[in-house]
Amino acid sequence: MKRIGILSDTHAYWDEKYAHYFADCDEIWHAGDIGSLEVLEKLEAIKTVRAVYGNIDGSPIRIRAKQHQRFNIEGVAVWMTHIGGYPGKYAREVVPEIYRNPPKLFISGHSHITKVMYDKTLDCLHINPGAAGMYGFHKVRTLVRLVIDNGNFSDLEIIELKDERNCR
Repeated sequence: MKRIGILSDTHAYWDEKYAHYFADCDEIWHAGDIGSLEVLEKLEAIKTVRAVYGNIDGSPIRIRAKQHQRFNIEGVAVWMTHIGGYPGKYAREVVPEIYRNPPKLFISGHSHITKVMYDKTLDCLHINPGAAGMYGFHKVRTLVRLVIDNGNFSDLEIIELKDERNCR
């Protein structure tokens, strides 16, 4: 059993709430637009981190993170990328591979819109954790936590990070 914390689109913004909400997680997954090495390193100080780079990430992050991460954990094939689209509207770059070799869990960021959807065609759970940072059009910053155990998902939570100020 693994408890996973998922976030995306921090855009170089660090919030101590990440450490609080991910303290009991076994791993943290960042779905791109990290924004700074400082954010990545602070996450790594909490737990093991798997990260992909996003379209705003420069070479320091691209050296440390891949564009795509494909791996297996607790009997689940996972694919994480920053720009991935959604079931029925996958990004052009992932379309051939996602239909040829579908994961059981597909994670992407980029849109700043939190979505958890099931793709019946691919038998795949899709998660976009929304945006955890302050930059962007979103009004609520979000994180996701879930448990993966022997090929099954449970205890999925969408966490809203409340602020005194609105996101920019």
